[in-house]
Amino acid sequence: MTDKNLKPLLVVEDNPGLQKQLKWSFDGYQVYVAGDRASAIKLLKQHQTPVVTLDLGLPPDPANAGEGLAALDEILMLAPHTKVIVVTGNDDRQNALKAISLGAYDFYQKPIDPDILGLIVDRAYSVYELEELNRRLAAQNSTSPLAGLIGASAQMLATCRLVEKVGPSEATTLVLGESGTGKELIAQALHRLSPRKNKQFVVLNCAAIPENLLESELFGYEKGAFTGAVKQTRGKFETAEGGTFFLDEIGDMPLPLQAKMLRFLQERVIERIGGRTTIEVDVRIICATHRDLAQAIKEGAFREDLYFRISEIVIEIPPLREREGDKVLLAQHFLNSFSYKNGRSFRGFTTQARAEIDKYTWPGNVRELENKIKRAVVLAEGNLITATDLGFAEQTESQSLDLREAREQVEREMIQRALSIYGNNVSHAAEALGISRPSLYSMVKKLGLPEPGK
Repeated sequence: MTDKNLKPLLVVEDNPGLQKQLKWSFDGYQVYVAGDRASAIKLLKQHQTPVVTLDLGLPPDPANAGEGLAALDEILMLAPHTKVIVVTGNDDRQNALKAISLGAYDFYQKPIDPDILGLIVDRAYSVYELEELNRRLAAQNSTSPLAGLIGASAQMLATCRLVEKVGPSEATTLVLGESGTGKELIAQALHRLSPRKNKQFVVLNCAAIPENLLESELFGYEKGAFTGAVKQTRGKFETAEGGTFFLDEIGDMPLPLQAKMLRFLQERVIERIGGRTTIEVDVRIICATHRDLAQAIKEGAFREDLYFRISEIVIEIPPLREREGDKVLLAQHFLNSFSYKNGRSFRGFTTQARAEIDKYTWPGNVRELENKIKRAVVLAEGNLITATDLGFAEQTESQSLDLREAREQVEREMIQRALSIYGNNVSHAAEALGISRPSLYSMVKKLGLPEPGK
């Protein structure tokens, strides 16, 4: 008889004595027992157990690990997020490590101590639930005004809160950040949060258009205004009427055009090239640049009065290297997205790959990370993305994170994610994570995270 209040656990073990012992050893679990690979797969399909303990020595060849490793591979093919704890003999460390490389969550060596194995199972279940929460939250946020702004670091949380405050206003906003940090995503979020969200969001990149064409792109032109002007053409300002105009890389705007931009911001009227009529335009302006505008002003390359006009509100996006915990979180987001688009399925990253992602400084920021994950999804041959797939050199095993550190990294990411979603509300975050408030505070302290609300 199945108790729906108990958490499902699949135990794969061919020894009848151990089967009986393990069946009654796990408090709070509905234990299903399988003695071979076929029955294990059948039970997994029936009960979708999030955690499995798997003896590598299974019939018809219990003296070797071949059947157990085959069972591991089949389990993870059917349920990629399942946490598999492999159980091995005392002298079988090599096969245990091989199982970890194939995607097992952890291993435990015989003789079995039910209390210790129970702690490992509890931890595996907690990690599974944290990851499942992250997947649900990501799905819920796909239609959020802040969709695409993935992050749980304190720096990114502060940026998102500022976006939420500024979005509904009409303030002309300047977004600052290194190339690849996601300045256009911030601008899009500001637009979606504004009363103008159902109108046009128009983008123009000052660095991507030749200087002699930029003015006509912005203001439009009348028929006959210059050679090739065969018809009246509206510029980007008019196209964005009623909506939002995002002027990217404004630091590259030529000085003569800066004067016209200043006049528009002051009077909200334009004149098409070759025209004599002023045209009123109702549009919200958001600008962005990766340049140091203060230095450009000193060098005479940018007008100070224009700077003050475009910077009623300034939003600075932190570079990825400063966003604690966000690298692996973003990497998993991109892996899920590109795997779906390419019709592929991955169980995640190897421990070494996660370590390389976390320690790399990412000079190209989020865009560089996105491109590396996209490349890996196309080229990877296994079910786990490796450091080599990402373009990093292979390292020795001793240089990678150990299993305890890897589990703590996952916990850190999930806790940061939950606190991000619930605005640092400890009660709500703890409830979503399935733990108590004191437990959450304890884990925050243990993992060295900033105390919520401070």
